Amino acid sequence: MVLATLHTPDAHQTVERIIDVFPPYQQQQVRLQLSAVLQGVISQKLAPRVSGKGRVLVPEVMIATPAVRNLIREKGVEQLRTAIQTGGQNAMRTFDKSLKELYEKNVIDYQTVLAMATDINEMKVLLNRKQ
Repeated sequence: MVLATLHTPDAHQTVERIIDVFPPYQQQQVRLQLSAVLQGVISQKLAPRVSGKGRVLVPEVMIATPAVRNLIREKGVEQLRTAIQTGGQNAMRTFDKSLKELYEKNVIDYQTVLAMATDINEMKVLLNRKQ
């Protein structure tokens, strides 16, 4: 079930937006409730295909593992990106990982990867390129 669609750039900012909608005196209660009921966040971007024919989905997936729930509950939302990066065994993936895989499959080009990467320098290292 999809609870909501939000216009946010990634999973951790989605969680921040949900919490920040509430006044400060309610935010801790919202954190507790959100950490208990959230199952996951899927963020998506669309990238132009190398072929020039349409776009391809670039997903970011955050699953509400116990570690993710704890970060939400304990005001550690800024650390969710790291939890996603290290959560591959739980089917989590960052935008950058999705971009890298699409590039390696020749679905998107290098310029698109750099334009959409969360961290351009890190992406260049991942792709072993210096351009």
